[in-house]
Amino acid sequence: MSITCRTTVEISSQPDTWLRAKDSLELFSDVLPRRGERVAVVGCGTSWFMAQAYAELREHGGHGETDAFAASEFPHGRSYDRVLAITRSGTTSEVLDLLDRLKGTTPTGAVTADPETPVMKAAAAVAVLGFADEESVVQTRFATTTLALLRAHLEAEDALPAGVRPLDEAIADARRAVALDLDADVCAADQFTFLGTGWTYGLALEAGLKMREAAGAWTEAYPAMEYRHGPISITGPGRVAWVFGPTPTGLADDVARVGGTIVAGSGDGPGKLDPLADLVLAQRLAVRLAEARGYDPDRPRNLTRSVILGVSRA
Repeated sequence: MSITCRTTVEISSQPDTWLRAKDSLELFSDVLPRRGERVAVVGCGTSWFMAQAYAELREHGGHGETDAFAASEFPHGRSYDRVLAITRSGTTSEVLDLLDRLKGTTPTGAVTADPETPVMKAAAAVAVLGFADEESVVQTRFATTTLALLRAHLEAEDALPAGVRPLDEAIADARRAVALDLDADVCAADQFTFLGTGWTYGLALEAGLKMREAAGAWTEAYPAMEYRHGPISITGPGRVAWVFGPTPTGLADDVARVGGTIVAGSGDGPGKLDPLADLVLAQRLAVRLAEARGYDPDRPRNLTRSVILGVSRA
């Protein structure tokens, strides 16, 4: 890998930023949802996918009803005890507009990487993960560190769903993931379908986005059980189905039957990675493909660090 690629450096730092997030948990008690609250989590792009993963973890851990929305699609006719926004830049137009509209009606919080941005005033309480900020346009460590923080909060409240590992184990797995060799057949594939179940569906969506952003790769993402209801038609020789979390019974056989390659690196069993650590492998794959295709992973085509719309926020 290129030693000058900032994205690679940031990907490799994730075990340390996850640990720091866990150790910082008490600093953000006023931002994070309370047990029993009805909560909506919002974001855009990568942040929305992290919101989806957290919403599944929180609700199925018995912590309280939790929904996730793209900020632009928030249902204003619905009542929540708290709205939590995720925004690395702190400047994303849709997030700021939503927080402004909710002022005085709904308690709000935000997780960001930059304390010198408008979100500091737009939300009632803000957790700043400056140690997880990034120079590259493509998000990697801020997103996963935010999810690690939220996951650590659920763990501290004894509200992780059954089967979800303690964060310390995920951190140890992430250290493995930054050192593992990437499979040559996977690196040579021309199409990737990412699959997940429950909270790992958000990770599958994020893996697909990373591959598109960094490498311009042909990727799709679906709930794992939906894969056989049509999407499997795209699978064949030279194409990959990558499963985050447990692999549904019979799925590996179905992929093999059509000539595809299955990646099932996370889930239950010896040697399996925590799904969040498995996402680190997908991030590394995105960088590998980008560099092989002559792209700069730090500066992907058609993208900027933040989407700021040219509209009034009165």
